[in-house]
Amino acid sequence: MSTRIIVTGTDTGIGKTVFSAALAGALDGFYWKPIQAGLDEETDSQTVLRLSGLAAGRVLPEAYRLRTPASPHLAAELDGVTIEHEALHIPEKDRPLVVEGAGGLLVPLTRTITYLDVMARWRVPVVLCARTALGTINHSLLSIEALRARGVAMLGIAFIGEENVESERIITEMGKVRRLGRLPPVAPLTRDTLRDAFAGGFAIGDFLKGPA
Repeated sequence: MSTRIIVTGTDTGIGKTVFSAALAGALDGFYWKPIQAGLDEETDSQTVLRLSGLAAGRVLPEAYRLRTPASPHLAAELDGVTIEHEALHIPEKDRPLVVEGAGGLLVPLTRTITYLDVMARWRVPVVLCARTALGTINHSLLSIEALRARGVAMLGIAFIGEENVESERIITEMGKVRRLGRLPPVAPLTRDTLRDAFAGGFAIGDFLKGPA
């Protein structure tokens, strides 16, 4: 079976979709966003298609496309949709697959199930994306603890933002987690500039090693 990687984050809006685009492109693989909440602006799948360099067929259709930009459980309720979380299964592909979650680990999909519950069932290793700005230490260490408590394997942590040597050091040391690298701010953000920034900040082989 080809490599499968879940990309999650310590919070929403930290840049994990841009990171996912870079990773999927570097792996020359597939990308899948199981649940998209919010359709008025560019969706995460559309962002990945624009930035990754992948062919359209490599960006898989979402299982749920919800209109309201809100937590999936609320967006689904407003749309009159029931998220059948037990029917969410990671597609099997002949190339690496990057699966992007929504927000943080404990984002609710229903009123009783979180994204972490589904990740624990999937048993696929996770890359945790964390911003480098103030507050990242607490958010990152809590997320690492939550993953370990549920037995979810981690490939490592990917930082996003300006360099913050001390925050990155204390998170990796206290969290006992592999530092995969850091994606700096990219401007202008294009397919080429993102590819170059990712190549400068990460070694693609680290994503193929398996959990640390």
